[in-house]
Amino acid sequence: MSQSPNRLVAVIVGAIYVALGLVGFTATAGVDFVSTTGGFLFGVLGVNVLQNIVHVVIGATLLGAGLSGVRLAKGANSAVGALFLALGLAGLFVVGTDSNILALNGADNVLHFGSSIVLLAVALGADKPAAVAAPTGEKPSGSTRS
Repeated sequence: MSQSPNRLVAVIVGAIYVALGLVGFTATAGVDFVSTTGGFLFGVLGVNVLQNIVHVVIGATLLGAGLSGVRLAKGANSAVGALFLALGLAGLFVVGTDSNILALNGADNVLHFGSSIVLLAVALGADKPAAVAAPTGEKPSGSTRS
């Protein structure tokens, strides 16, 4: 795992989201399942029961992919990174409305955008296949010299 940035990031980010989801249940005592305001985790992140469940599921997905292999980790990082990017953009429009079923606030949007940047950067920039070198003694294709 230490040789793959995708696996390492998937495990770390996954563990963080599982922890956030589980600890989030302590902040949502008495909060409706899809409350638009929710409780506050660490006094900053808006959470409700649905968002806690989503965090645990996403975290477990990343954790499982990171522990499984490079290909799964890279795919999970890409998919979850894109999901967080979409959620961050949607959060800009739903905060303060009745459509805010995840109790998102500005701090949540920052968390989701930051997570998206990390996951997509690693998924798109790391663990690329090595370029195959041309055998020695052969001319590069397109060469006109004799």
